[in-house]
Amino acid sequence: MEGDPAGLKNRGLKNWPRVAVGDGAMGFWAALRKVCPDTREQRCWMHKTGNILNKLPKSLKGKAKSQIQQIWMAESKANSEKAFNHFLKTYEAKYPKATECLEKDRETLLTLYDFPAEHWRHLRTTNPIESTFATVRLRTKKVRGCFSRTTVLTMGFKLIKSAQKRWQRLHSSQRLAEIIEGVQFVDGEPLKIEAA
Repeated sequence: MEGDPAGLKNRGLKNWPRVAVGDGAMGFWAALRKVCPDTREQRCWMHKTGNILNKLPKSLKGKAKSQIQQIWMAESKANSEKAFNHFLKTYEAKYPKATECLEKDRETLLTLYDFPAEHWRHLRTTNPIESTFATVRLRTKKVRGCFSRTTVLTMGFKLIKSAQKRWQRLHSSQRLAEIIEGVQFVDGEPLKIEAA
């Protein structure tokens, strides 16, 4: 990402990503804004949920988790906003840090509603990607200092190549053509523009 954007184009990238999913890593978002300023941001709901729950007492975590799930599982942006506001109203008086954690990323948490509904399951979380890298991180941590840089890179490559067999394909990948063509989506459905 932080490399030369022209280098990406020279290697065959024709269309910049329309959306990127990530956690709160500021470096990732800064690099994305620099290289792909038009790419929309979607925050990972799994990371955000964990961050919010860490700011609540243990006795409330089950109920709060269920309420957060109602936000990202809503069938429309309007219903999501309604659940979002309900969560804020329920917890803001006693647990302002938890509600501030949620509120500050409202826009980037609800970006998914502007993309095909079939893709929402992929846009909600970075966990599939992170599980792959967790395997690599575990192995490389164990062998640190025992092998050369080339050997460790080769091992990482082979581990990712092996993990690739278990990756889920993008659900309804044919919808990507609509996104590339610039079709606007509202609540996961293509916006129908009526001729004048």
